[in-house]
Amino acid sequence: MTDTVPIKLLVVDDEAALREPLADYLSRQGFVVRQASSAAEARSRLRDDVPDLVLLDIMMPGEDGLSLCRHLVETRHLPTIFLTARGEATDRIVGLEIGADDYVVKPFEPRELVARIRSVLRRAARAAPEGDEEVFVFEDWTLDPLKRRLIDPEGAVVAISSAEFRLLMAFLEHPRQVLDRDRLLEMVQGREAHLFDRAVDNQVSRLRRKIEVDSRNPQLIQTVWGGGYMLAAEVRRQPAAKD
Repeated sequence: MTDTVPIKLLVVDDEAALREPLADYLSRQGFVVRQASSAAEARSRLRDDVPDLVLLDIMMPGEDGLSLCRHLVETRHLPTIFLTARGEATDRIVGLEIGADDYVVKPFEPRELVARIRSVLRRAARAAPEGDEEVFVFEDWTLDPLKRRLIDPEGAVVAISSAEFRLLMAFLEHPRQVLDRDRLLEMVQGREAHLFDRAVDNQVSRLRRKIEVDSRNPQLIQTVWGGGYMLAAEVRRQPAAKD
């Protein structure tokens, strides 16, 4: 993302009274903004043009925002911010666990939303691979950061969300190091998630269910009581195989 390339946003909200003024405001801030009034319309627009970030309402007729968010983070790896009137801690935790990058409660200050958009995009840019294409290999598992593709020891692709990808990257870049919850939350979710310690615990549990032989007796991602979590595996970097 550079200053010369406009950032593209997709605003998905069934309330035109909120969606249209917000899109107008964001356009004046220099973003290229497209709108969708439903999850179905959003899916249609995504076939034509992929945005850099999606602003997504939760409560919508038909498919709700939680379902659409799950699709966005698991199949398209798109940064997503929820815009919703549901402000309870439980609702926020659910949104973050699904893989949303941030959660903004209506009514909100538009300038703060712009700051959060830029923060999420900076975090996504830091997670993007740089330089030569390399993959991480650990215990016969392979993670391709460029393609965000996790491959199990039998060679099958395992779907992971954007949050799970960032969590696994944090462990792979710091193998055999104890990472406490605050540090993991900052790496995975940024400033908003520090309020919810459970968010990182549940994300670790979800990741364990995908990469551990027995998630109830984890050998790869170990709990360090009073400290946090540690990836107890040797990690190798090697050139990515050419398709």
